Amino acid sequence: MKIVKVSAIPMSAPVPMDKRHRTDLGTKVKTDATLIRVETDDGRVGIGAALGTPPIVAAIVEHELAPEAVGEDPLFSERIYEKMYNGSRSTPALERGVTQADESRRRGVIMEAISGVDIAVWDVKAQALGIPLYQALGAVRSSVRGYASGGWAPGDEAEAELAGYAAKGFTACKMRVVGRDGFSISKCVRRVKAARRGLGPGVELMIDAHGSLEVATAIKLARELEPYDIAWFEEPVSPDDHAGQAEVRRATTIPIASGEREFTRFDFQDLLERRALDIAQPDVARAGGMTEIRRIAALTSTHGVRLAPHAWGSGILFAASMHVAMSAANCHILEVTQGYMPMMWEVFNEPFDIRPDGTVHAPDRPGLGFTLRNDAMERFKYIPGPEFEF
Repeated sequence: MKIVKVSAIPMSAPVPMDKRHRTDLGTKVKTDATLIRVETDDGRVGIGAALGTPPIVAAIVEHELAPEAVGEDPLFSERIYEKMYNGSRSTPALERGVTQADESRRRGVIMEAISGVDIAVWDVKAQALGIPLYQALGAVRSSVRGYASGGWAPGDEAEAELAGYAAKGFTACKMRVVGRDGFSISKCVRRVKAARRGLGPGVELMIDAHGSLEVATAIKLARELEPYDIAWFEEPVSPDDHAGQAEVRRATTIPIASGEREFTRFDFQDLLERRALDIAQPDVARAGGMTEIRRIAALTSTHGVRLAPHAWGSGILFAASMHVAMSAANCHILEVTQGYMPMMWEVFNEPFDIRPDGTVHAPDRPGLGFTLRNDAMERFKYIPGPEFEF
């Protein structure tokens, strides 16, 4: 079995005016994704998803990565990943057993493109083996607890919003530090207090700052929120400030989560060495695909850090994240978006199996276990421009 073609298709899903909301990132006007296809000489097609600006990702896949993968056997998934990661130095890197990463591929949009190709390679690989992808990775479970990820309502409206998530059966819910009414510590405390009322004491509550706070403010906010039994404080400061995040962690009893904007195990190694996190949140479509996220899971497990994959994006990304969750022993929970995301819920022929108790169940079909709708490419045709507006 050989790979004969690797391609990338930019995709978008616009957000209608009445569904838009403003956060610290701006007003969400659309969701972007890049569909990656890996085709083999025996007729199999694997799919993956990559984060990053879609036309740029597509160009990288076509000009940089496809030549590394075409002609390779997808069962040699580690080899293909190392070729993409090490670039022109892949031969001496593999011969010597020493990483010699191409200087342009270690992080950023090229690593996001590598991640998408790697997911698609693993999809084909699992199809060839005739088993679901999580079993090809090494299954540890077939279902995992999901958590509802949303929470933008202002003021006391957060009570009803979070209560609505719990009413769906979720036993854990996440809200944003910055709501539709903007940010201040007093506003956030009021919203969290309302959310806790809506959830009651038996449902976990997490908060997410999207890296928007400075260290002093994050510490002050964390201390104000400690009485509300917060399960984790996500990205309290910029993901570039690992030392600052460690400072926040030392200053509060609330567990610290981060990692959705990190690349490869090396970024996570720095976070672990600084003792800067309690829950690691790698994104399989950014951190290096299935190949690298397995390494991240093993690394974080060594340090007693749990895994909660970031899974905000397309249905392809969510499907891949589901398989990560089923195969990582230190994964305890999986993100389930509550935002307006038709490209998550309406891209596949098969629905996701999310039960009334909030648990997410793995498919029993080979590979990713999902097939694209015939109209997916036309319906989610790419729309140029940014995802957020200010």
